[in-house]
Amino acid sequence: MKAIRAHQFGGPDVLKLEEVPDPTAGAGQVRVRVHAVGVNPYDTYMRAGGYAIAPALPYIPGADAAGVVDQVGEGVTGVHAGDRVYISGTAQGKAHGAYAAYAVCEPAQVHRLPARISFAQGAGLFVPYVTAWRALFGRANARAGDTLLVHGASGGVGVAATQLARAAGLTVIGTAGTDEGLAVVRAQGAHHAVNHRLPSHLDEITALCGGRGPDLILEMLANVNLDHDFTIVAPGGRIVVIGNRGRVEIDPRKIMTKDAAVYGLALWGIPADDVRRAHQAIIAGLESGALNPVVGTELPLADAARAHALVMAPGARGKIVLIP
Repeated sequence: MKAIRAHQFGGPDVLKLEEVPDPTAGAGQVRVRVHAVGVNPYDTYMRAGGYAIAPALPYIPGADAAGVVDQVGEGVTGVHAGDRVYISGTAQGKAHGAYAAYAVCEPAQVHRLPARISFAQGAGLFVPYVTAWRALFGRANARAGDTLLVHGASGGVGVAATQLARAAGLTVIGTAGTDEGLAVVRAQGAHHAVNHRLPSHLDEITALCGGRGPDLILEMLANVNLDHDFTIVAPGGRIVVIGNRGRVEIDPRKIMTKDAAVYGLALWGIPADDVRRAHQAIIAGLESGALNPVVGTELPLADAARAHALVMAPGARGKIVLIP
């Protein structure tokens, strides 16, 4: 089968399309014929060798994908050949990820994909939507009536957070840095869309909150925005750091005077029960129509290096997906 492998850590050019043996589902496993693969920022951190978890080389990247089950190993129940699924990781972990024609998974790693959702959309479910659900409901204790600021709402996690928050009765302010990104934010149901490249954007956000500031902030670029978040968050507010690309200088007095809380979030550290609950919420939202993943760019699997460059570039517009 065709797969993307990296034999060393480094820039996007270390990702190579290669021919590798087809994996086989063993006892207690299933094999998925992959129709679409999701690309996430954390894939690039791992490829560069700077992530908290480093795979052994060579490795196939990726944890997000969608496709059809085509092999079911001995002892597996509840999953059948022909099932449309999205996956949340692979049985072989980081050594054999989802950037491939086939992926072998544990039964708990495959989740029913409703017929109304395309495979490309399904490839954007696990990492963005589980991250967003955990940030909102597992960390920030989001409640109906809260005002939420999604700082970077046009990317995969931002889109997911906006849809989940709207379904839960929050007022949503989403930011983006381009007209196209702002259009994505509005299309997901955000009550307000703000251009975070404008010098006045913090004042605009505060004014939209009646001067009080947002109750919750989901932060996708903490090294740029975190100290500003402390300035505008409402008294007793909660900030969840989802993305960061460097060190930042902060004034802790701002947190103290606001009686605010700051939470960190990493996908691999989410408790198993929260992961289970997140998938239940995701499938329910897909079935009801409340959740609709946005695919911004589809590329052939061979263009994985280009996808890694694009996912880190400004101006996100939904999910980047690779097609094997």
